[in-house]
Amino acid sequence: MIKVAPSILSADFTKIYDAVKMLEKAGADYIHCDVMDGKFVPNITFGQNMVRDLRKHTKLPLDVHLMIVEPERFVTEFAEAGADIITVHAEATTHLDRTIQLIKKAGKKCGVSLNPHTPLNVLDYELDQLDMVLLMSVNPGFGGQSFIPYSVRKAQQLKQIIDSRGLSIDIEMDGGLGAHNAKLVTDAGVNVIVAGNAVFTAENPKDMISRLKLEK
Repeated sequence: MIKVAPSILSADFTKIYDAVKMLEKAGADYIHCDVMDGKFVPNITFGQNMVRDLRKHTKLPLDVHLMIVEPERFVTEFAEAGADIITVHAEATTHLDRTIQLIKKAGKKCGVSLNPHTPLNVLDYELDQLDMVLLMSVNPGFGGQSFIPYSVRKAQQLKQIIDSRGLSIDIEMDGGLGAHNAKLVTDAGVNVIVAGNAVFTAENPKDMISRLKLEK
């Protein structure tokens, strides 16, 4: 089953409550929270307090994507704030295994994200510990970028590895996704689609989410 995780980063932050309620009614499966520190990526967004406030107003799972240097410093805080899934970048932490164990110890689902240029083999020894792998299909830091075509091949290869090892792991993809390429990436093995602009700029967000899930 395809799931859609709209990125709250694309919402109007002065109307964040309304945005959350809209996503609930529109059929979103997760709320994707892009946390950026201005160092690992060239942008700054929000932190633990935003996640804590979102948690107060929705029962949707909060899919927290930490695009920050040394994410292990803040895993416990985001877990306590109400994150359901915590995803860290393999490129951002020196001791990835230790960071994964911190997430697991906090009782949260664990994801690892890979930037477009990062090869899949960096997860050779960690893959069986993960609930999700997030493949970036743009260089992270800003919304509205164009989809990188080789991301499709990367998803196909990851799906083959997961299946060959008999694992059950979600493949999430983030960057430049919309109704125009949802089938392309889901055919490649992606089952969780992160979409920001596609949902928040749509005339009918519910219809857009249905299209991303290939229900229409």
